[in-house]
Amino acid sequence: QVQLVESGGGLVQPGGSLRLSCAASGSISSIHAMGWYRQAPGKQRDFVAFITSGGSTNYVDSVKGRFTISRDNAKNTVYLQMNSLKPEDTAVYYCYTSPINYWGRGTQVTVSS
Repeated sequence: QVQLVESGGGLVQPGGSLRLSCAASGSISSIHAMGWYRQAPGKQRDFVAFITSGGSTNYVDSVKGRFTISRDNAKNTVYLQMNSLKPEDTAVYYCYTSPINYWGRGTQVTVSS
């Protein structure tokens, strides 16, 4: 089992920044990649970004150039630095693992003036 705890969400104005964190505990040796999905109200949960244990990354096109994913293997933590935030980035952000999919409870990000 792997437990994931997200933090760092909140309310920010358009153009602002937030950094999300996701700390993993438990059977972390089973984790190859970690990443983020998000779910806006009334919509499906969509992929945002992931990072492998080797540092390879991938992003959905809509966040490229604005979001940066990173990980600290010593702390078993993955981060999502979100810059130039837009109202359409408003969602609950969920941390996940791969190849076995564990999920965190999510953290709310609201971008509004």
